[in-house]
Amino acid sequence: MTETTQTVDALFVGKDAVVSAIYHRLIEVLHTLGPFQEEPKKTSIHLVHTSGFAGIHPRKSFLYLNLRMDRLLQGERVAKSEQVSKNRYHNEVKIATPDEVDGELIAWLKEAYVLA
Repeated sequence: MTETTQTVDALFVGKDAVVSAIYHRLIEVLHTLGPFQEEPKKTSIHLVHTSGFAGIHPRKSFLYLNLRMDRLLQGERVAKSEQVSKNRYHNEVKIATPDEVDGELIAWLKEAYVLA
């Protein structure tokens, strides 16, 4: 089955403006870490360095950031964590405002980016 490729902008149609603002803040931070590609999919945007390190899943009024890491994250902002292989975990973080892209989240992004 082929997955339909979308444009990044199409994934934000019908969403609150804050969702796009969060996305743009994340991308701004990621550009400080180094090169990466945005790969828009049907319902999400995959972020790839040498391999995938994160996924962005826009919702109506917030977005989920799924970080591929070598450990489980814990804390109130972590909506879900699951082990997907012996040394890999998917950690889903709910982000409701651009201000939530703070030092803690940036450190997690950097960790996932370096691991990729």
